[in-house]
Amino acid sequence: MSAPAFTPIPLGQSIPPLPHAVSCSLPTMRDVIGYEEKDPAVTRHLNSGYPRFVVHPFVRQLTAHLVGAHGLGERELWLTHSARMADDLLAWLDEPAATRFATDDLWGVSHPPSASLSSRAKTCLQNAGGFLSSRAAEDHLARLGLIPAIEPETLAPASTARATVDAVMARAYPETHDTDRFYTPNGMNAFFAGWRASATLQARRGRTIWIQLGWLYLDTIALLRRLTASPTDYIYLRDVNDLDALAAACAAAGDRLAGLVTEAPTNPLVQTADLAAAAELVHARGGHVIIDPTLVSPFNVDVLGPADLLTNSLTKYAASEGDLVAGAVIVNPARPDASALRDALASTVDPIYARDFARLAAEIGDFEQVIARTNDNAARVIEFLQGHPGVAELYWSQQPGMAANYAKIARGPSAIGSIISFRVRGPLAPFYDRLNLPKGPSFGMKTTLICPFIFLAHYNLVTSAEGQAELAASGLHPELLRLAVGCEDPAAIIASLADAFEAVR
Repeated sequence: MSAPAFTPIPLGQSIPPLPHAVSCSLPTMRDVIGYEEKDPAVTRHLNSGYPRFVVHPFVRQLTAHLVGAHGLGERELWLTHSARMADDLLAWLDEPAATRFATDDLWGVSHPPSASLSSRAKTCLQNAGGFLSSRAAEDHLARLGLIPAIEPETLAPASTARATVDAVMARAYPETHDTDRFYTPNGMNAFFAGWRASATLQARRGRTIWIQLGWLYLDTIALLRRLTASPTDYIYLRDVNDLDALAAACAAAGDRLAGLVTEAPTNPLVQTADLAAAAELVHARGGHVIIDPTLVSPFNVDVLGPADLLTNSLTKYAASEGDLVAGAVIVNPARPDASALRDALASTVDPIYARDFARLAAEIGDFEQVIARTNDNAARVIEFLQGHPGVAELYWSQQPGMAANYAKIARGPSAIGSIISFRVRGPLAPFYDRLNLPKGPSFGMKTTLICPFIFLAHYNLVTSAEGQAELAASGLHPELLRLAVGCEDPAAIIASLADAFEAVR
């Protein structure tokens, strides 16, 4: 059977073409830059976007209705997924003119028109994963008669959704019990909830210093920088392999060490620390270890042992259709503070919206199958890229210098993950523009996705000399591409890549 060709996806079209899609098409580098610079020529084509960066159309429509219905006039309104998140946002803004909003099981914060306040509010909600769910907004719009009906979709029964999800997650984390697993509105909120539970517990002991090991996802970095007690309480160690530097940082922190945060592997360089050795250093000083295995999924790596907490975006792989956001916090029951962390999370975690949970339960049965298929497909694509003269840099879970550490946590030799980051020789734009693959943010979908990750995640660093120096110090090239291999025929993926390389010969 011949490999099917990918169909080009127009600018702004949702990926997948569903009402609650988490990605959108940015088919050229000009589109990527226009998206980042909010060029109307690009943004007017966007039907949606990644939910923590682009407010969903349903949420925007509901917000506009509430502003009018409640006489808010020119004030801006930010809808949140819970009353607790609205209170958090109000505290973070620390603005006397901002007020809490509540009506009909909807919460948020309103404030006078202000570009600065608006930017701060959006950033805070993005960092913490605090926006109202698009399905919640859709349900409210239908209830109010503002849309004809809710778009039909396959849902699991609400009464069994938790049990369905738990049954799958128990296979990913067999050492845990139901009471060790907490589900959150999205992956970033999972990290926020888990880290805050740990940080609060540690702060009571006078422990406020946090270590970031490796370059992590942008909002994880932002939260650590913003919410640690002071700038000196945040320590960034660039080299995940430098255990001597980690030992020195732990020793310098002494009894003020709160903990360490890392990803296994990291995003987007796909680097893995010697987690057991790193955890031993941190635990010896009384610190907690928080690990995020989202990049390759808990069905590819076993990282609970060294951790006190795991945080995991279930938007990736578990929700493989690409049309919902969800997250999980996992407590390691074998660690000394397990009971205290469970109690803290039980009293502070915001639940997933019911219809999102039902949709997750309808999709999560494919979790393990998707992982197996994308592992196999990624192996084929990596083999192609390793031998291609047009590849200047290549990063994957078993890259040189990282393979031994990854092997210690991999669930098997084929458990390599779907993520490949690479840089082409020559200019990026001709390659990217010609490449006939779905192009947009996110990963862990049945659909292959590729994006110029540094442009999308760190455009402010790409566009300044200081930012470029910061990226270079962390081994990040601005033109790095992140490829998330999907479930399609790998021959079609390879054929599309081979054709694009012709543009930079």
